Amino acid sequence: MSIAITINTDQINKLDLSPAKMAIEEIVRTGAIAASEQQLTFQINYDRPEEDPRELSEIDEVRLWFIRLDTLYPWLPFLLNWKNGELARYTAMLVPHEFHPRSHEIQFNPQALELFIVQKIFVLTDWLNNQGIASKSKLKAMALTFGIEMDDAFFDLISTNPI
Repeated sequence: MSIAITINTDQINKLDLSPAKMAIEEIVRTGAIAASEQQLTFQINYDRPEEDPRELSEIDEVRLWFIRLDTLYPWLPFLLNWKNGELARYTAMLVPHEFHPRSHEIQFNPQALELFIVQKIFVLTDWLNNQGIASKSKLKAMALTFGIEMDDAFFDLISTNPI
C-alpha cells in the first residue's frame, strides 16, 4: 500500500503542510502505523526555470518546508520508502550535503549525518516503543542505509534509559 503525498510550489512557499498532515494523520487515526512502514513517498512539483541546475534538496524553500515537516513529525523516517530512495532524499532536505551531478550521488557531511541518524534513533526508539513496534533491527537497518553501523550496546543503553 504505497502512500504518495503531492506538494506544489504554492504549498512549499507558504509552508503549507496540509497535504502531508492529512495523509499522516489518517495513518495515525486509523492505527495503520505498522502497516504503513516504508510506504510513504513525496511527489514534489516545484516550479523553477529550466536552466536551474539545482536538485530539489538544494532549494532553500523546499528544504524549509521539509524542516518544518520534520519538526511536526520527527518520527516520519519510519514511514518513508527507503528502497526507493525516499529516506535519502528526505535526509538531504535536513542534512548538509553536496550533490555530484555527473554521478547523481549525494555526499553528506559525515558528522552532520551521524548526528542526524543518532537523533532519529533516539526519537524513533521511544516513538516505536510507544506504538508497540519492535525497533532495534529496524533502526539498525535505517542507519545501515547510510553506511552507519549501530552497536547493540547503544540500543541497550537507550532502552534502559527511556526519555
